[in-house]
Amino acid sequence: MSQITLYLDDATQALVEQAAQANGLSKSRWVAEIIRKYAAHEWPQDCLALAGRFADFPLREESPAALPADVPRLSF
Repeated sequence: MSQITLYLDDATQALVEQAAQANGLSKSRWVAEIIRKYAAHEWPQDCLALAGRFADFPLREESPAALPADVPRLSF
């Protein structure tokens, strides 16, 4: 298992310690899980589960009669 050294300011160090303790994890385990979560190159399963759940959204009316008439343009 490899090791890395992180240089954190006091406020960030306190955040890491609080978050790790709140989740019942060591600081190393908590940081590793955050890295895995945010460095992954794939969509979360919750997002993937939404695929195909919604009907296609109509982007425009198919009938040109529903569109208003264009305004006259100024000539050069």
